[in-house]
Amino acid sequence: MIVCSCNVISDHDIRQAVKSADETPRSPKQVYGCLGCSAECGRCARTIKSIIDEALGPCARACQTGCQHGHGHASVQAADDDLQSRFALAAC
Repeated sequence: MIVCSCNVISDHDIRQAVKSADETPRSPKQVYGCLGCSAECGRCARTIKSIIDEALGPCARACQTGCQHGHGHASVQAADDDLQSRFALAAC
């Protein structure tokens, strides 16, 4: 199903980004960065967050060291900070 009609992003695209990214995206902004696009209208943000949380299961809020979603990172916060700096969205 298409979740973001502005960028034509499907629920499958979001799940794939969560599953295969080197640094697990935990926010819609990070998913956009992984998929090489940016938010347009923002109406899909809640749905994207729900799909991320569903894909991560019990680790949705914050993975512990050694979690399968950590991809070898000692700190989820450090990964989040790095992603935000690398994939900063430009305002339209």
